[in-house]
Amino acid sequence: MLYYIFSFMVSCGIVLILIPPLKNLAFKIGFVDNPQPFNDRKTHQEPIPLLAGVAIFFSFTITYFLFIHKISQKSLGILLGSLLILIIGMIDDWYKTQGKEFRAFPKFIVQISAAIIVYFSGITFKGFTNPFNDHFIVLPEFLQFILTIVWIFGVSTVINFTDGIDGLAAGLTAISGGTLFIVAIVQNQQLSAMMSIIIVGSALGYLRFNKPPAKMFMGDAGATFLGFILGIIALDGALKQATVLSLFIPILALGVPIFDNIRVILFRYLKGIPVYKADASQVHFVLLRKGLKKGEVLLFLCLVNFCFGLISIILSLLGNQ
Repeated sequence: MLYYIFSFMVSCGIVLILIPPLKNLAFKIGFVDNPQPFNDRKTHQEPIPLLAGVAIFFSFTITYFLFIHKISQKSLGILLGSLLILIIGMIDDWYKTQGKEFRAFPKFIVQISAAIIVYFSGITFKGFTNPFNDHFIVLPEFLQFILTIVWIFGVSTVINFTDGIDGLAAGLTAISGGTLFIVAIVQNQQLSAMMSIIIVGSALGYLRFNKPPAKMFMGDAGATFLGFILGIIALDGALKQATVLSLFIPILALGVPIFDNIRVILFRYLKGIPVYKADASQVHFVLLRKGLKKGEVLLFLCLVNFCFGLISIILSLLGNQ
């Protein structure tokens, strides 16, 4: 357990050390998110630096390789995929600093490519255990491929979509990561547990600067990276050798982002709005329009995700009996 505590402290510490100089650099080069009075998705009133995603990326990767002690095909796949996610996210963020929108298709291609790299590194959803005879059902390879890519891309996207108010994406990531950490401990999955606690440390270190009122943003680069890593953790942990019951564990661990974005997609589909088009239909924007303050929305949604996490842990304990 001390090993996990040290890795948490290192990942959190790296973010706390890196963000102040990155904040100064962002102001110098103009890498800031400017307020837009007529944009209902922009709730801040002054320019906010957008480089915290770089700190989160280095925090995770440095701590990961410090504590894993082994360079494997999986670790290289995670690193390469993460680099692609960071780079395309930073390009997207740079466009935003110029008041422009980066096209969705190149982002989609790069994010899918990152997920494919992870798949070929050996991190896959192979199948699940038949609850009636305890035989493990191995899915056809093409189905393993599709489900793995869809899961990683989907989690990356839903975490990014929650990054609409101060502290929310980081808070939900910390809770989801903490849930997956406990699940990994219960299931004796040390690598998954280590990755989980590292991402919790990175998220909480960033939250120090992103809690309302935010002094730093991680942008698409940071938010998609956090989702990318959470998706990998679930695949290599809770979804590994999954039973039918445990299939719900990672879904509940990421309950608020997943269920809210399913609702948003259905809403956009029924309204004839492209599902990839950014708007203010996420639950945090809805609650703000209802009159809640940012801090109240943050607390409420984190509490809901915490409750989902508890259910996820209970399912894990039941499945381990």
